[in-house]
Amino acid sequence: MTAGPLAERTVLITGAGDGVGRGIALACGAAGAHVVVMARRENGAETVELIDARGGSGEWVRGDVTVAADVDGAVAAAVERGGLDAMIHNATSRRSSAPARLEDVDAEQLDDHAAVSLRGACHCARSALPALRERRGTLILMTSPAGIEGSRTLPLYGVVKGGLRGFAKSLAREWAPFGVTVNLVSPLAQTPAMVNAIREDPALAERLAARVPMGRLGDAETDIGSVVVFLAGAGAGYVTGQTLPVDGGRFMTL
Repeated sequence: MTAGPLAERTVLITGAGDGVGRGIALACGAAGAHVVVMARRENGAETVELIDARGGSGEWVRGDVTVAADVDGAVAAAVERGGLDAMIHNATSRRSSAPARLEDVDAEQLDDHAAVSLRGACHCARSALPALRERRGTLILMTSPAGIEGSRTLPLYGVVKGGLRGFAKSLAREWAPFGVTVNLVSPLAQTPAMVNAIREDPALAERLAARVPMGRLGDAETDIGSVVVFLAGAGAGYVTGQTLPVDGGRFMTL
């Protein structure tokens, strides 16, 4: 694809093997970007196959965001395409949707959440900054309602997602003189993790829909991905330090 709002741009997305990350990757590919999919497992290659099947351009880089060298390698792959325009950190701990009371969690669980969400964000920011600065690009981090209002059942997830908001606002101030923007997206979307949660608790879908004025969960590609496309494009160059809820009206103010 040579047309679209992200034509001639390269985006790197962590945790894009499935769920919201895959939806974002498909949306960016459809918008004309070359998409570098960073994922630990082979489902990253599956995401690239879907992008290619639609006439887009993508590549899979196997990597773990908790390992700085892996992130450096993914950034290098993007730069080889001519530069990096958007770094999108979507990866989260595989335990992120597992309910747990604080009194029942241990240090290893906390370390796992923090390593993927927070240390991973630091690795992404440090590695991507030189390339983003050269292209006046953007860093986009994915937060969550748990990081905005807290969560009774996901305290560790709420901690790290809330921490990302402070991190993004700080970087937005630090990087503004470079012309590099930093924003967050807070999605409410139908994902494999959400499907599993609803399978365990069939009434969950109805409860969630009742709390959303638009009456439905978002689609990872058309609802969430399209907003990320906007933030990664030229039209969002004056937007920085913001948390954008994409949740059908679940949050009306922040």
